[in-house]
Amino acid sequence: MTKARFDLLVALEADRDGLTAEVLAERTGLTADEVSALLSDLTAEGLVCDGKITALGLEALEPYRTRRAIFIAAGFGSRLRPVTLDTAKPLIRVGGTRIIDTLIDSAMAAGIEEICVVCGYLGEQFRQLKEKYPNIQLFTNPMYTEANNISSVYLLRDRLCNTYICEADLLVHHQVFDKYVFHSCYLGIPTDETDDWYFKTNDQGTICELGIGAKDCYRMLGISYWDREDGKKLNEHVAATFAMPGGKDEDWCYVPLVSFKQAYQVHVRQCAMDDIEEIDTYDELCALDPSYIGYGK
Repeated sequence: MTKARFDLLVALEADRDGLTAEVLAERTGLTADEVSALLSDLTAEGLVCDGKITALGLEALEPYRTRRAIFIAAGFGSRLRPVTLDTAKPLIRVGGTRIIDTLIDSAMAAGIEEICVVCGYLGEQFRQLKEKYPNIQLFTNPMYTEANNISSVYLLRDRLCNTYICEADLLVHHQVFDKYVFHSCYLGIPTDETDDWYFKTNDQGTICELGIGAKDCYRMLGISYWDREDGKKLNEHVAATFAMPGGKDEDWCYVPLVSFKQAYQVHVRQCAMDDIEEIDTYDELCALDPSYIGYGK
């Protein structure tokens, strides 16, 4: 399936009452002529009828449906001390709402039914999530004190197809998950300069460079999506990296973006500055929620 056909079917799936060619052009970025030609082809193939997606059209989208979201929540959150001395970072409330709730709510709003949370530090605290989200699955990472976040991905390496992998300490303000995704991608914010994690893309629009601090790049966000084929490869490559000398110390993103990057074509899903907030330090937390000023004193 081409990206244009995919985008058109996704737009029609989101609005089952049917959309005009003009609205479809606006939502997909295609021209009105391109939309008309595609609608004609899709109608002839039985994927669209009278401007509405058919059961056959829904079937065509099924390989692109997001199956699950995995939230990595095993870390110490040491830069948010003293708050994280007694509260796991993803469970910290900002303005009364737990950080991880903003992620889970966004995933569920996109129709993602399987939600997995990998716990470690203060792991027993995550049981409280079951009160609001009884269907989520909690997993304990027994290696969180001795390995990097690759250990959490390793734990669920057989569940990476059609899956979002997310850091669980991101504060989400707008919808960042999609019900259907065309290809593997990492979320990023275009920026003139950053001293944080970044990536750059090549002429094909796929990630070719990863590092810390750069100009004219994308600021990397800790949310990525892996399609069916890449999920299969990740299963093998994460396991291979984990077994290497020093592999347990790797940040998991190095597997597809550095160590085995020739095996992947990872695109960028652009976000805006106000879509996601990364709270990296105690001072940043206090700036967002002044109730933490002087915490523990």
